[in-house]
Amino acid sequence: MVRKFFAVFIFLNITACAELQQVVNQLPQGNPIGNDQIASGLRQALDFGIDKQVTKLTQTDGFFKNDLVKILLPEELKKVDKGLRDIGLSKLADEGLKVLNRAAEDAVKEATPIFIDAVKGITFGDAKNILTGNNNAATQYLNSKTQTALYAKFNPVIKQSFSKVGADKIWSNLINKYNNIPFTSKVNPDLTDYVTGEALKGVYTMIGVEEKEIRTKLSSRTTDLLRKVFALQD
Repeated sequence: MVRKFFAVFIFLNITACAELQQVVNQLPQGNPIGNDQIASGLRQALDFGIDKQVTKLTQTDGFFKNDLVKILLPEELKKVDKGLRDIGLSKLADEGLKVLNRAAEDAVKEATPIFIDAVKGITFGDAKNILTGNNNAATQYLNSKTQTALYAKFNPVIKQSFSKVGADKIWSNLINKYNNIPFTSKVNPDLTDYVTGEALKGVYTMIGVEEKEIRTKLSSRTTDLLRKVFALQD
């Protein structure tokens, strides 16, 4: 998501770094910006960034109709999908895919508070590394700080979602039908763990999309405050 989001924290500690002070000094004198505005800009950026992308993923078809994050079958089950389609059960195979994505959509609702806590916990050193890092440094930072907590939140939700929408029964039906096809090898993967991992990948993928948008497109800064704050890094 936001390499620039975290860069804002640097300016909240601007007296600690002469180089960053020079950046501020170069801003137009008629358009001053204080630490309070920078903090408010950060809050807006979080609202329009993390929450924006996470909310998209929690909506119906947030995963299923988004080619960037759509959850497909694990390798060991792709033969199940093909086998079912080969014998005219494409509709059943499609339903199996849909319930995997529905479970992820349910789980991602747990993500926002964890991301916000990660942002609050950033240190000056973290922010400086993000500022001088590669193009997805902010996304990588969030990954390193939130992956364990998100997995712990996502996994039980996905397990419960499978039960709620009948995914456990759908997949039991799918796998049983596949296992009854002559000359096939039996399969029985841990779908909860698999979908949890794929949901995490999807979240970080979309954060990376937003990070790039904020960094490269002025049009993504939709308020005067955001334009002022992120002008510090242009």
